[in-house]
Amino acid sequence: MSQYLLLILGLLGGLAGGFFVGQSLLKKNLKNQEEEAERKAADIIRNANANAESVKRDKMLEAKEHYLKLKTEFEDDSNRRKNIIIQNEQKVKQMQQQAAQMIEQNKRAETDLEAKNVKLNDQLEIANKKKEEADKLHQQQVTQLEKIANLTAEQAKQQLVDALKSEAESKASSFVKQAIEEAKLSATKEAKKIVIETIQRTAAEQAIENCVSVFNIESDEIKGKIIGREGRNIRALEAATGVEIIVDDTPEAIVISSFDPVRREVARLSLHRLVQDGRIHPARIEEIVNKTRKDIDNEVIEIGERTVIDLGIHGLHPELIKMVGRMRFRSSYGQNLLQHSREVAKLCATMAAEMGLNVKLAKRAGLLHDIGKVNQEESDLPHAILGMEMAKKYKENPEVCNAIGAHHDEIEMTSMISPIIQVCDAISGSRPGARREMMESYARRLRDLEDLALSFNGVEKCYAIQAGRELRVIVDAENCSDEQASQMSFNISQRIEKEMQYPGQIKVCVIREMRSVAYAK
Repeated sequence: MSQYLLLILGLLGGLAGGFFVGQSLLKKNLKNQEEEAERKAADIIRNANANAESVKRDKMLEAKEHYLKLKTEFEDDSNRRKNIIIQNEQKVKQMQQQAAQMIEQNKRAETDLEAKNVKLNDQLEIANKKKEEADKLHQQQVTQLEKIANLTAEQAKQQLVDALKSEAESKASSFVKQAIEEAKLSATKEAKKIVIETIQRTAAEQAIENCVSVFNIESDEIKGKIIGREGRNIRALEAATGVEIIVDDTPEAIVISSFDPVRREVARLSLHRLVQDGRIHPARIEEIVNKTRKDIDNEVIEIGERTVIDLGIHGLHPELIKMVGRMRFRSSYGQNLLQHSREVAKLCATMAAEMGLNVKLAKRAGLLHDIGKVNQEESDLPHAILGMEMAKKYKENPEVCNAIGAHHDEIEMTSMISPIIQVCDAISGSRPGARREMMESYARRLRDLEDLALSFNGVEKCYAIQAGRELRVIVDAENCSDEQASQMSFNISQRIEKEMQYPGQIKVCVIREMRSVAYAK
């Protein structure tokens, strides 16, 4: 029992000793941490003081720099203001000097003016006295003239006025008449100039349309397939297209004849497709012809669209575009209608530009002027009136409608574009070679020109060139001098004016060429 008690007392003593030792160690550790914290705090305070000193120095430097900058700006501004004040003071001094000079000048001018006024008053008195004397002398002369002429001054004035008025009226009427004649002459020359320049600036192709088309084939063996057994293929093709197909001895060619260009084109394209396909029989022929007709309708629209794009015409109604394409398959006196309309449109644009008118409207009216010829409905109206009604239907410009209806004088012209359309239509239709009925008279006129020049003595050769607009005459140099050649050109031009009818003007060019030949042996 005592042993247990001793053991417990020993343990309690050990615990108490350990507690005291732990307390002493804890106090020592706390003291060390406190010292460490004091050292860190001292370091932080030192660093803070160092940073504060650095920031203070930086702020002081910035403040000094800002102060110097403000001081410099203030000094610059002060110097500038001082300079401005000095300049203003100088200007004020100059203005004061100028004002003083002006005051001095005004004083001198007032003095001079007073002196001049005195002189002028004296001169005015002298002039008044002389005027009174002159009036008395004039009155005496008038009185003497009235006694001599037995007329008063008023009567003499009236007679003089009447004489001068009569003379002035005579001269005025003569001047007006001369001015009118000169205006007519210049207007005629200007109109001829515009028309001739328009024609010469337009390059036109031959536009004659034939009534036959030739379909070329590779060999004559294909002719038998096209004819068919007992000619059944030919009959089927003629019945489907409405054309006449001529198969003769012409090698590698078949002739398609019809007055309607659309029918000829349908037949030609159908034959081309049948030959390429190789199957030629009546049922196939009808199928190909129907398909070709639809393709032709699409081609008509494409031709119309391409035409208006080429001419730069915008906003045309789709039906009018279709009619323009249909012109490609119509002809007038052998002249292709689309080519004719395009040519008229270009001529109208050129002439309108020369006259300062609306070029777009003129070109539009020129293209549509014969639109009545392609109308598919039967009508008793002239093509010009019918075309005008169609243009009105599709809301074309009133000036364009009037130009279409008046280009053959069916209605009255109400705008400047209308006579231009009429003139350009006549130019295109009467152009040599454009229409079949003009070819013979055109060739005859050229032959008559050459024969007229050849009738002169000394002429060796003669050539009518440039569609009869120029006549070149070659004379014998030995029998004709330079003066005679010049006189001959005048004489030929005078005979042409008296004896022949021709459009525009003809240039007569007489050529005298001298050749000297020698041989070195």
